Amino acid sequence: MERTIKYNKMISKIPHKKYVGIWMDNAHAHLIHIDAESEIHSLTSKFTADVKEEALNKSEKGMHHKEQQMQASYYKEIAGEILKYTNVLLFGPTNAKEELRNFLSKDVQFKDIKIDVLAADKMTDNQQIAFVKKHYRSTTTSL
Repeated sequence: MERTIKYNKMISKIPHKKYVGIWMDNAHAHLIHIDAESEIHSLTSKFTADVKEEALNKSEKGMHHKEQQMQASYYKEIAGEILKYTNVLLFGPTNAKEELRNFLSKDVQFKDIKIDVLAADKMTDNQQIAFVKKHYRSTTTSL
């Protein structure tokens, strides 16, 4: 099954995958693909400690503006990946998962994607894979 998506002013046809888990905090997102073999792909926010310090040296207001811009860019990058799936599990130790869900809720492209949000501590890669598999096994019979 394929569907056409439009995101970041690009139109493309992508194969439609079913399940992904995303362990995330404000700096890192680990996308756990479990449709075939378990695979983890990582995305990283560009708002590093060095960028924060540099922006803060200019002004606190400027630092907050820079942080908001870079956070939005980080969420857009994750959103582009989410469009490939029908079921998404956002989990992790910070409120970034709720912030991303709120970000996605403002865009109609995500209305047909089922997004679950769960709290979770820091985990190893294997723990993240097991968490995602356990979640989807408990919510669906097709996995």
